[in-house]
Amino acid sequence: MSCFFPFAVRGSEGLYMVNGPPSFTESSAFQRDSGKNCKAVAFSKDGSLFAWCNGEKVNVVNVTRAELLHSFDLPKTVCLEFSPKNNVLATWQAYATGKDGTAGVPNLQLHDLRTGKCLKSFIQKKMQNWCPCWADDESICARNVNNEVHFFENNNFNTIANKLHLQKVSDFVLSPGAQPTKVAVYVPGSKGAPSFVRLYQYPNFGGPQSALANRSFFKADKVTMLWNKKATAVLVVASTEVDKSGASYYGEQTLHYVGASGDSAVVQLPKNGPIYDVAWSPNSVEFCAVYGFMPAKATVFNLKCDPVFDFGTGPRNAAYYSPHGHILVLAGFGNLRGQMEVWDVKNYKLISKPVASDSTYFAWCPDGEHIVTATCAPRLRVSNGYKIWHYTGSVLHSYEVPSDEEMWQVSWQPFLDGVFPERAVKYRAVPSDLPSAEPRPAQAYRPPALRNKPVTSSKLHEDEPPQNMKPQLGGGDKPLSKTALKNQRKHEAKKAAKQEAKADAHQGPAQVKAPQNALQNTVPATTTGDPEVDKKIKNLKKKLKAIEQLKEQAAAGKQLEKNQVEKIQKGAALLKELEDLELGV
Repeated sequence: MSCFFPFAVRGSEGLYMVNGPPSFTESSAFQRDSGKNCKAVAFSKDGSLFAWCNGEKVNVVNVTRAELLHSFDLPKTVCLEFSPKNNVLATWQAYATGKDGTAGVPNLQLHDLRTGKCLKSFIQKKMQNWCPCWADDESICARNVNNEVHFFENNNFNTIANKLHLQKVSDFVLSPGAQPTKVAVYVPGSKGAPSFVRLYQYPNFGGPQSALANRSFFKADKVTMLWNKKATAVLVVASTEVDKSGASYYGEQTLHYVGASGDSAVVQLPKNGPIYDVAWSPNSVEFCAVYGFMPAKATVFNLKCDPVFDFGTGPRNAAYYSPHGHILVLAGFGNLRGQMEVWDVKNYKLISKPVASDSTYFAWCPDGEHIVTATCAPRLRVSNGYKIWHYTGSVLHSYEVPSDEEMWQVSWQPFLDGVFPERAVKYRAVPSDLPSAEPRPAQAYRPPALRNKPVTSSKLHEDEPPQNMKPQLGGGDKPLSKTALKNQRKHEAKKAAKQEAKADAHQGPAQVKAPQNALQNTVPATTTGDPEVDKKIKNLKKKLKAIEQLKEQAAAGKQLEKNQVEKIQKGAALLKELEDLELGV
């Protein structure tokens, strides 16, 4: 197996590339840049080109041919991005006004990668949403300018081909894939009016009637809009900075579904709390949401916003689908311990549960088999490094930078869809020369008086198990609610008890001696004809059963409370009372 997927590493040790599995050697195709001032790197969408700024110049190389293509004199560049077809390189430097307060020079440049010439320069003051957005075929390019979205065609930036004007348009996202291109735009609410997201098809921008879909909502200071791969729908996470109810430090979030055919809905999330992450499956017909106060829930929904599979609760705040969409990783990074759950989403089976402690970054390799996790500065300035995993939980390669150095970024070389075929899911961990990264679980502190006694469970929350929410064959259209499931279980238990009683009646007297502590089995279920006496008998049996359970706990070494010891001492009197009542039958 040869090395098909290198990755770039940027840090205080310089900028270099490492060959992917199985060799993990430094790539000779890219000459290391040893400068300590590398501020930005970018791969092209197909992975053939690579650009970086080393504090002196912006360099562009052809990775496959190991050839320097261009060098631009832009030492203060902090952001880089290639257009989808590699025709244009966009660079952004921090905007600065003149010393006398005059307007600064244009700081956003668009460079023609065939000629090396600058196609156009713009003033772009904010770093947020700095880069123009292209359609995948580069027939359209758009940028947000003073409440308008300006559209350019065929990389001709001297003529604005179209404008989408909405009052206070704050953000927009172009749809991926083939033409026709769709545009999702967000307008924040003001003066009691709601915020809204609208979908348009380029270039039909003739007012609200021309919109493909519209979704209005209150409680939104900002939104995140996510198109699915087939451009049939957008997920909108609407967030407020402050939760006025005081329930959450993270503000308040709601999740909305907006279909390009005009349908829209609020996605009903069964647990209250923040929405940590939302991810579309590459198949475009399902999405996963991670949400709720810790331990967080994770649920896969279909395009009707109905739950398909509930992963239960756990320490997680992120979801990552593999490039082929057949594997889903749920992970808890940042302020969580780095636990990962790797799921086969075709069969909803758990594959592995590796732990990547202190990770600040996660990414799938384009082959859909390997994963990188990294601890990067400035988020964490100690123990910087990266690990390459197989999704079955094996650590294949690990690197930690020297203690006096920092690592800032790790990035796989991208490949176009279809380069790597989907492989069958494995469940057994692949062989590795490195030991398992499973950390030893930290033991909870126990006072000296309790150290030689049995451990009792002290969980703050009961974990909810995974649950398939798809309607079963022959069942109803909707999955059963919790109440319905509870009632169904009660009904089944009663039915089983009746059948058992019938079987006992047919068998006659039991020949096997019942265990002594199973008091309810030693006494036949007879009635006195007096409901009050029957009730007393039932309560006495209940108390005696509780006493037997306390005796078992004491025998196992558990320290009983004073009132529990007193209960046990009353056992003989209760047994005598029960016998007297039953003798009166």
